[in-house]
Amino acid sequence: MWRKVFPGRVAAVPEVRAWARGLLAGRLTVPVLDDVLLLLSELATNAVTHSDSGRGADGRVTVYVARLPGTVHVEVTDEGSDTSAPAARVPGTDDDGGRGLWLVEAVAAGWGSYRDERGRSVWFRVTG
Repeated sequence: MWRKVFPGRVAAVPEVRAWARGLLAGRLTVPVLDDVLLLLSELATNAVTHSDSGRGADGRVTVYVARLPGTVHVEVTDEGSDTSAPAARVPGTDDDGGRGLWLVEAVAAGWGSYRDERGRSVWFRVTG
């Protein structure tokens, strides 16, 4: 398993993608890698947009990536929020956002979330 901490800002999302690409390129087929990077981008963006990680200058987001036999497990841990919780919903055609977890639910083999002493974590698994 690999782990890295990123600043809790939207500008860090491309850094998250580049880090994961560096870890997984050559270990996965291109379509599976593309799915992992797409879903990771969604979770990282949600973490810095909807949690306390993105609300303060010192906010952090921790990303975990594990390559297991036949699957990739990715987890994004943020500082949580008192005003929102992860939930997939079907976005309206005129909605500007709200597609992140809907997309995760549609593409991933499984996903979920939990809270513990580290904060709030959202994870997904992609087969491949």
